Amino acid sequence: MAAQLLQGGPIAVAIKEELNREVERLTAAGVSLCLAAVQVGQNPASAVYVRQQQRNCEQLGIHYQLHELEADISPDALADCLGKLGANPGITGIILQLPLPEGMDTRRMQAVIDPTKDVEGVSPANAGWVVYGRPRLAPCTALAVVELIGSTGIDLYGKNVTVVGHSDIVGKPVGLLLLDKFATVSICHIGTAERGELADYVGRAEVLVVAVGKPGVIKGAWVRQGAMVVDVGINRVGDKIVGDVEFEAAQERAAYITPVPGGVGPLTVTMLMKNTIEAAKWQRE
Repeated sequence: MAAQLLQGGPIAVAIKEELNREVERLTAAGVSLCLAAVQVGQNPASAVYVRQQQRNCEQLGIHYQLHELEADISPDALADCLGKLGANPGITGIILQLPLPEGMDTRRMQAVIDPTKDVEGVSPANAGWVVYGRPRLAPCTALAVVELIGSTGIDLYGKNVTVVGHSDIVGKPVGLLLLDKFATVSICHIGTAERGELADYVGRAEVLVVAVGKPGVIKGAWVRQGAMVVDVGINRVGDKIVGDVEFEAAQERAAYITPVPGGVGPLTVTMLMKNTIEAAKWQRE
C-alpha cells in the first residue's frame, strides 16, 4: 500500500487561522507587527522565499519591509544595517536571507541580530535555548518538520529517528527538538556516508528526516517498511522539483511521506509568521 501523503498546506491553513486571531489581539492592544527582510545580492531561490513572506504577511496583516543590499556590501555595513533594525522599535522581526555572498561570514551576521527579533531562530542565544530544551524562537524549517510529524499523532517516545544532514537551521535543531520528545535520534552526515553506513541508519529509522540538498541521495529501497519520511530537500532536476529521497520507491515502503513540493515548504513560511508574532510577545515582556 502506498504511503499517506503528509501535505503541509492544510496544516498551514489551520495554523494561520489561529495566527489571524493572535494578530487581531495584538493589534487591539496597540501592537503593530512588522517583519524586516534583508537580502544581500540576488538569488533566485531567496527571491521566491521573499515573495512567499510578503504574501503571507499581507494575508495576516503584518507589515513587511524588504531591504535589498548590494552583493559587494562590506561585512561591517551589513552588521550596521542589522544592528539598526534591531534598535528600531517599529521592527518586530528580522530575517537575513541566505545564502550570503561568497566570503561573507554567515554566523557573524546572524550573531548581530537581536535575539528577541530573530524570527529565523539563528542567533547564538536562540540556538542555545533550543539546546536547553526551552526554545522561544527556533529555526522555521525545523519547526515545520516537527509540526508535520506531530500532525500524525505518532508517539515519538523511544522511537528510532534518523536525521540525514546536520545544518544549523535544519538537521541540528530538528535532532534537538525531537530529543526533547524522548525520541532516540541519530544524525548522519557526509562522514556517515563515507563509512558506508548511511543505508543502515536509514533502514532502522521509524522516522526519517532528510535535509541534504542532493536529489535522490536516499534510495527508496533503504526506507524501513512502515516508516515516516519527511523530505526537506528541494532540488531542480530539468523542469521538475524533487526532494532528496527517491519518492516513488520510498512511497511504496513508507506509511507517511512528504511530497516535494507541497510538504515541508508551505509550513516553513507559516512558522516564520508564527515566530514573528511570538517575537512581538517576547518584546512586550
